Amino acid sequence: MRHNIALTVSSLLSIVFITLHMADDIVRGMEKGGFSSLIIVPILVIWLYATLELTERRSGYVIILLGSLLGAVVPVVHFRGTGGVAAGEIATSSGSLFFVWTQIALGVTAVFSVVLSLRGLWRLRRGQPR
Repeated sequence: MRHNIALTVSSLLSIVFITLHMADDIVRGMEKGGFSSLIIVPILVIWLYATLELTERRSGYVIILLGSLLGAVVPVVHFRGTGGVAAGEIATSSGSLFFVWTQIALGVTAVFSVVLSLRGLWRLRRGQPR
């Protein structure tokens, strides 16, 4: 039971951090902010549904795993190589602390959700009681 509470909380936090990240990207002009940016809405709805309604089910664990992997990639994309946060305009812009903190928090909660969803899938595979 404790495992599922931790997975639910970390998954919900990842969803919140992704929405904050998307909003920050749009405000900074890194994303267009047009209709195409709304593709994230159905993705987050499915992830949220899996987190809240498909608890302890294989489909829920798989959806959370996929969403969390997506969330874990976001900081990697922003921090990589010469185009990373430190090399770009973000490092010297206002609100850079919030941007960097959101990336780190998203990375932590997303990777934690990956670990917990894999653990949940492993427990289902082994046939252990819930």
